[in-house]
Amino acid sequence: MKKLLFLAALILIVSCQEKKADTPEAAETTPASEQVNEFAIVIHGGAGTILKENMTPELEQEYNAKLTEAIQTGHEILKNGGSSMDAVEATIRVMEDSPLFNSGKGAVFTHDGINSLDASFMDGQTLNAGAVAGVTTVKNPISLARKVMTDSEHVLLSGDGADAFAKALQDPNIEIVSNSYFYTENRFKSLQSVLEREKETENQTIEENKTAMRQLELKDPYFNDSKYGTVGCVALDKNGNIAAGTSTGGMTNKKYGRIGDAPIIGSGTYANNATCGVSSTGHGEYFIRAQVAYDISALMEYSGLTLKEATDKVIQDKLVKLGGTGGVVALDHYGNISMDFNTPGMYRAMMNDKGELVVGMYKD
Repeated sequence: MKKLLFLAALILIVSCQEKKADTPEAAETTPASEQVNEFAIVIHGGAGTILKENMTPELEQEYNAKLTEAIQTGHEILKNGGSSMDAVEATIRVMEDSPLFNSGKGAVFTHDGINSLDASFMDGQTLNAGAVAGVTTVKNPISLARKVMTDSEHVLLSGDGADAFAKALQDPNIEIVSNSYFYTENRFKSLQSVLEREKETENQTIEENKTAMRQLELKDPYFNDSKYGTVGCVALDKNGNIAAGTSTGGMTNKKYGRIGDAPIIGSGTYANNATCGVSSTGHGEYFIRAQVAYDISALMEYSGLTLKEATDKVIQDKLVKLGGTGGVVALDHYGNISMDFNTPGMYRAMMNDKGELVVGMYKD
């Protein structure tokens, strides 16, 4: 009889525990698992000292128009059943072709007065990835990064080798141009400003020089792109596949073949259908140390964080503690979107499966 009573009590306890797990209180600690959007897309055009008081109405309108054009390009592909990879590539190419952003046509200058470009691409379905660094003759580096992923056994190609690979492809989608194609007057003036500042501050400490550079950023709306004008895109298609890509001209006055986070898989770009896709923009050295893009995915996979919780943890906490500035755009496999940054602004836009468009620049 005692055994029967004990068994009945045990069944009752287990039953209560199962019911407790279904209560609203328990659900609050469990990440949502409902599909929010069948497909979605999110982009950034760089984060940094983007302040409304430094922006003319005309320039603000130009950014609004180009961000809208770019994201609508990718959204149209997704709406018609196209792949997330096609959407990411087409969207980023629009921004690479615009002098407004620090990528492609609008790339900043190195210390030697040339334009040196980086890009990366990742497929969340297969975890395959491709990247290029230090290319100087490819009009759209994002397309070359995708080709490294699909048409080579490697992940990252750099410098003359990457340019040679581009020429060897003989692909009409990989257009070869003279380095002078990337020249823009604003970027060239930014280089001259930095070089002048470098002469003036050659006897200063690193911290004193950083302070002087921040003051220069505040005065010049274009100068903030010296570190932060990277462009990126993440897309989720109707088949549930995520892709992510990032493209940049790097940092104004970069020397010695410096490579930032944009072409580094896990730092500037990451995509995994099981978790999310991420594209980063900011001071690359810190994003590399923190492995920002992969860390967001890992927090979701191993700690059960939601997308928003993961991006907040990395961008607003872990990165800040390192001294890093910048932001990310991210999208999970349920169609949730995050646009997270710790700077005064970030050029950004998002569209969902209902066609709703959000464009932003400043910290709201």
